[in-house]
Amino acid sequence: MSLSIVHTRAALGVNAPPITVEVHISKGLPGLTMVGLPETTVKEARDRVRSAIINSGYEYPAKKITINLAPADLPKEGGRYDLPIAIALLAASEQLTANKLHEYELVGELALTGALRGVPGAISSATEAIKSGRKIIVAKDNEAEVGLINGEGCLIADHLQTVCAFLEGKHALERPKPTDTVFRALQHDLSDVVGQEQGKRGLEITAAGGHNLLLIGPPGTGKTMLASRINGLLPDLSNEEALESAAILSLVNTESVQKQWRQRPFRSPHHSASLTAMVGGGAIPGPGEISLAHNGVLFLDELPEFERRTLDALREPIESGQIHLSRTRAKITYPARFQLVAAMNPSPTGHYQGNHNRCTPEQTLRYLNRLSGPFLDRFDLSLEIPLPPPGILSKAVVQGENSATVKQRVIAARERQFKRQNKLNARLDSPEIRQYCKLKSNDAQWLEETLIHLGLSIRAWQRLLKVSRTIADIEQSDVITRQHLQEAVSYRAIDRLLIHLQKLLT
Repeated sequence: MSLSIVHTRAALGVNAPPITVEVHISKGLPGLTMVGLPETTVKEARDRVRSAIINSGYEYPAKKITINLAPADLPKEGGRYDLPIAIALLAASEQLTANKLHEYELVGELALTGALRGVPGAISSATEAIKSGRKIIVAKDNEAEVGLINGEGCLIADHLQTVCAFLEGKHALERPKPTDTVFRALQHDLSDVVGQEQGKRGLEITAAGGHNLLLIGPPGTGKTMLASRINGLLPDLSNEEALESAAILSLVNTESVQKQWRQRPFRSPHHSASLTAMVGGGAIPGPGEISLAHNGVLFLDELPEFERRTLDALREPIESGQIHLSRTRAKITYPARFQLVAAMNPSPTGHYQGNHNRCTPEQTLRYLNRLSGPFLDRFDLSLEIPLPPPGILSKAVVQGENSATVKQRVIAARERQFKRQNKLNARLDSPEIRQYCKLKSNDAQWLEETLIHLGLSIRAWQRLLKVSRTIADIEQSDVITRQHLQEAVSYRAIDRLLIHLQKLLT
């Protein structure tokens, strides 16, 4: 027959919409026309496919060839369409007798020799293909990541000839071997941190409730050291969460998917990172750091050194847990449910009081004004990490709690939250806060007076209630007490710093 249809998948964010490759061979001047909104890399497939077919021992049709990638309104990029185009060409030219093409989907890039190469987003393609009731054939390069799915519908091939022999019933293809994930030993333990008990306590509350944390203090006090320990306090990813994170990572770095399986992402971009690098972008938008940190932690060191517009762009994703990227060619939504942990110095010189301070209150306030009020409002906790008291370094080190011990309390607190409300405290909305964070009337009045004194917003009121609820969960308490509220209010270092500076200016 002169017409052939092969099924494949596009890579549009974490989604993999179905694509139909239609090839028609007719009489006329030899040539190839490709339609269906292909990008430059897809148009280049004509040369790769031609060489791959010839070097695999088949004949390239010397006729008029029309290739349609449907639906035409979806943008298509990359070399993932090479294999389905080659198979469709061979079937249309009757060199391949494949009666079961409709049962399979094919994804893979072709080398000039006919060898198959891996493509980004193989996990999403395999998952969607299996859901639709078809089997999918992918390159051996993608075996490790599709092996994480444990799906019976995935098949592995390494050459165009192998795929053709399989479709003709002359050869069997292997299924991906289930991946044996090896968990790395914890490199950063909480017991390594000397002193800073309030910082450790704040880190435990942050991990238990899924909150956002801001660490403020002079250089060298252990802010970055504390932040790097938070992953050791968080529970491992569930199967569903692991697949979500792997699908995003597969779009940018397929080699790391297996290594980071079930490990919560910890992304730490440099402060020179652009807006596009942070939230994602491109003609067909790719994921940014906030999406790569999905289900994990985004750590921003030297917070005021980031561009203000870059930080303000994080405000909506922090609230909604996703980022909408609209470009001329495509509109894509990426998940971005992450915990934001940030560290900063309180002034340009690193100190705002004491003998080390070399800045006026005006200079310090100007430095802090790089951070907008609405952005700072997104932090549930802000802690001051002070210089260690004299003598603590020279004394014999008293080993504190290790990460494993604190992690057990974090897991227990999270289990209470999911049992009560089926979500973490940080994700409670206004009606749920009223339902699950009830206060006694005198405690509510005390909290309102405290907020007025600190000049905090209604959003800060809600965040204080959620932090108090987490503290109560860690203490295995069903009710929020005044003690829990007082501890939550103590984690508002940025507000106390701003009030202190305002008093110095008046």
